[in-house]
Amino acid sequence: MKIASLFTGAGGLDLGFEKAGFNVIWANEFDSTIWETFEHNFPEVKLDKRSIVDIKASEIPDVDGIIGGPPCQSWSEAGAGRGICDKRGRLFYDYIRILKEKQPKFFLAENVSGILYPKHKQAFLNIIKEFEDAGYDVSYKLLNSNDYGVPQDRLRVIIIGCNKSLGIKFEFPQPLNYRPTLKDAIYDLRLAKPAKEWNKTNGESLKTPNHEYMNGGFSTIFMSRNRVRSWSEPSFTIQAGGRHAPLHPQAPKMKFVEQNKRIFIPGEEHLYRRLSVRECARIQTFPDDFIFKYSNVADGYKMVGNAVPVIFAYHLAEKIKEALGVLDYANYGQVHQREEERNYVEYSLAKYQG
Repeated sequence: MKIASLFTGAGGLDLGFEKAGFNVIWANEFDSTIWETFEHNFPEVKLDKRSIVDIKASEIPDVDGIIGGPPCQSWSEAGAGRGICDKRGRLFYDYIRILKEKQPKFFLAENVSGILYPKHKQAFLNIIKEFEDAGYDVSYKLLNSNDYGVPQDRLRVIIIGCNKSLGIKFEFPQPLNYRPTLKDAIYDLRLAKPAKEWNKTNGESLKTPNHEYMNGGFSTIFMSRNRVRSWSEPSFTIQAGGRHAPLHPQAPKMKFVEQNKRIFIPGEEHLYRRLSVRECARIQTFPDDFIFKYSNVADGYKMVGNAVPVIFAYHLAEKIKEALGVLDYANYGQVHQREEERNYVEYSLAKYQG
């Protein structure tokens, strides 16, 4: 089935859907710092680089589904939280505008958990009603990616709609029995390199692509909480800002001093470093052959942190296929292989370590 991707970013959602057998034929991304990464990893996909507000629905090819996560900063707990009052928050309505005219079989929209906060409740319900008025039976749910093969605690609201003409009510996938940890994801990686001066990339000199971490001090906000998870735990949420990247599990957990103040364990300060861009990508379940292109390391963290985890997207895509009654008999071998991919150890780690 053919799909179009809005607000595509680096393409985590797209890659997950492709692994489930969908075909991304058109994508849209306005941020110029992402274009090289997307085009390198999706060379066959037409990338429209305009703002979505300037794109007419008629300019998008006919597809079976539309996927994408409108910018989340407006709804984020860490941001200003202006919601629909922010022009970025209103981009949901451009998503709906295109959906209403194109009328694909399904859509998927993703956003941060903050969109469910009481102060945003009415705006969120209005968005859901707009999706319904566009002709869709809509389901939404707050999910933790760690329940679906992703080695981090990452709460996200997933909104999925099926065209009312199909008479389908989507049901979300059940959590998996296996919840991966940091050890599963990054234990085998070699030592990371610090970024160059001014946090510029080491580029081609890296043996493992993107395996470099941001330099610089830690803010009082960062030091107000423990930022270390152990090897046996899932990671904290991978964020879009490198300065707020979690610390590597080689370090002991930070010592509590008083409310809103932690310190690094004296004598162990050398163990505290941010996770590298590649380590964050692993935690977001990107395969190692997915290369992030950037000059400033901050752009690498941004692309990785804003992405939908690949395997999380894969499980959602498989459930959408099930709801639509799609089974690719012509490619039964690939379908059978995808059944094996449901197991995180056999799929993800084989990709990482191979």
